[in-house]
Amino acid sequence: MIAIGGTIGTGLFIGSGSSLAEAGPAGALIAFLVMGSMVFFVCTSLGEMSTFIPTSDPFNHFAARFLDPSLGFAFGWNYWYSWMLTVGSELVACGIIVQFWLPDLTGAIWSVVALVVMFLLNAISVRGYGEAEFWMSALKVLTVFVFLIVGILTVAGATGGEVIGGRNWHVEGAPFKEHIVGILKACIVAAFSMQGTEIVGITVGECANPRREVPRVIRSVFWRILFFYIASILIIGLVIPNNNPNLVSASGAGDVAISPFTMVFQAAGADWAAHLMNAVVLITVLSAGNSGLYACTRVLWVLAKEGKAPKLLRRVTKRGVPFWALTFTSLWSAVIFCISLAGNQSVYLFLINLSGITGMGFWLGISLCHWRFRRAYIAQGYDLNDLPYKASLFPFGPVYACTLLVIIIIGQGYSTIWPKFDATGFFSTYLAIPLFLIFWLSWKFIKKTKWIKLMDIDLTSGTLLEMEHNGDIEIFPPSENSGWRKYLRWFHHKTE
Repeated sequence: MIAIGGTIGTGLFIGSGSSLAEAGPAGALIAFLVMGSMVFFVCTSLGEMSTFIPTSDPFNHFAARFLDPSLGFAFGWNYWYSWMLTVGSELVACGIIVQFWLPDLTGAIWSVVALVVMFLLNAISVRGYGEAEFWMSALKVLTVFVFLIVGILTVAGATGGEVIGGRNWHVEGAPFKEHIVGILKACIVAAFSMQGTEIVGITVGECANPRREVPRVIRSVFWRILFFYIASILIIGLVIPNNNPNLVSASGAGDVAISPFTMVFQAAGADWAAHLMNAVVLITVLSAGNSGLYACTRVLWVLAKEGKAPKLLRRVTKRGVPFWALTFTSLWSAVIFCISLAGNQSVYLFLINLSGITGMGFWLGISLCHWRFRRAYIAQGYDLNDLPYKASLFPFGPVYACTLLVIIIIGQGYSTIWPKFDATGFFSTYLAIPLFLIFWLSWKFIKKTKWIKLMDIDLTSGTLLEMEHNGDIEIFPPSENSGWRKYLRWFHHKTE
C-alpha cells in the first residue's frame, strides 16, 4: 500500500488531463505506457539493491557505496530538500481544498491543522505512519476502481446518456496531437504524476523481512501502474474530448471542480462529483505530505548518522522515531508554507519548481547505481542466483531508464525556451541541476573523495545475508501466493 500511496496523487486526479490536451488520447496513452515501463525498471533496480543491502536512505547510501561518496552526499541532501518543499506545498494545497467548502475561513488554519496531524502521525511510531498511509491509500484505490467502472458504463451509454464509444478519438486533435512533440510533453506530465514510487525503497530499513516483502511489493508495481494510470488515462481519453478547455485549466489542487475525474463522474450524471473528488484530493494531499515527511525524516537521520548532517539529528525516541530530524524537517516545511502565506507567490512557486526535476534525478541515480552494483557483483565473482531479488532484463532496464530520464530532464523546460524565452521559468526549472553540482563538488573538495573502482566496491558489510547470519533479521519462510491466505494474514494482522 505504501507503493500505491506513492504513485497515486494529485498528478493523476487533477493534472493527468493536461497530458490528454497536449498529446491527444492515443499520444497520452503511449506516454503513460512508456513512463510506466520506465518506473517499473527503476523500481526493480531499487528492489534488487535494497533487498541485498537494506537501508533507510538508499539514494545517499547506494550512490556513496557504488559511485562516489560525494554523490551520496548530494543525492541525500537533494532528496531531503525536494520532499521538504513538497510537504510545504501540500500544506498550502490543504488550505485551498478546504476553502472549497468553507470559503469564508482562511486556509492557513487548515494548513496548520494538517501539519500537526502529519507531525503526530510520524512522531508516534512507524506503525502510526504505516496505518495512516494504508487507509488513505485504500481510499484512493477505491476511488480509482469506482471511477473505472463508472467510466466504462459511461462510454457504453449505460448511465443514461448516449453511447460514446470511440467518438472522442476522432475529434480535432485526436488521436495524436502534435505527434512526437505532444507525446514528449505528455511524458513529462506522466513522470511528475508517478513521482514518489521510490519511497518503497526507504521503508526497507524498517521492514521485518526484506527478503520476502520487498520483492513482492516491487513485482506488483508494474501491474498497479498499469491498472491505476494506464486504465485511467484510457477512460479519460474516451469520455472527454482532448479539445475540452478545462483539461488545460486543471493543474493545481484548487482546480478540483474541473479535474478529469470530476468531469467523467459528471458525464455519468453525478452532480455531487466535485464534492467527492475534493474529499479524495484532500486525503491524497495529506497522504503525500505524510509520506514526504516520513521520507525526509529517514533520509536526514541517515545523513546525520554518517556525519553528513548535525549530530543532534541522529537521536531517536524509544519507539525508534528520529524526533529531531522530524522536527527539523517540519519547521522548514512550515517556513515554505509561511513564504506562500506572506503573499510572495513568485518566490514560493520558484522554490516549489526546484523540487520537480530532482524526482527524476533520483530515478536516474537509482539506475546508475544499479548498473554499477551489478557490474561490481559480477566482477568480484559472485553468483547472480544468490541475490535475494534479481531485477529482470538487465542491462536493458537501467539503460532504458537512464536514456528516457535524460531526455525528460533536458526536455521539461522546452516551453520556457520556445516559442519565447521565459527567464524565470527556465531558471526555476533547471536550477536544481547547479544546486546538485554545488552539493556534489563542495563535498568532493572538502573530503577529497574519489570515484570507486568496481573491485573496491563493498559488497559484504551491511548486507541482508550478514544481518540474517547475525540474527538481526529473522528468516521467514517464502511468502505463500494463495490470495485467500494473503487475505487471512492481512486480516489477522489488522485485528492484532
